[in-house]
Amino acid sequence: MNRAQLVEAIATDTKLSKSATEQWLTAFINTVEKNIEDGVKLVGFGTFKVVDRKPRVARNPQTGEQIQIPARKVPVFKPGTELKKLFY
Repeated sequence: MNRAQLVEAIATDTKLSKSATEQWLTAFINTVEKNIEDGVKLVGFGTFKVVDRKPRVARNPQTGEQIQIPARKVPVFKPGTELKKLFY
């Protein structure tokens, strides 16, 4: 499902206009982006947060040469209990 399909599905479920739904979705995404460092918990759905990845050594599969991968922060999503239940 792409963004346009998501907007259409939400607009249909909520009986809102597509433009209002698009504004809501944009506001939601912007809010998550601004607050992800502190973690954004949606009980039952999941948690958006940032984790630190340690530096590591990898190998180039073509040459076998070792490559240093630096430490970095990455965004992650951890599904909540209610979302997990959909797949059990």
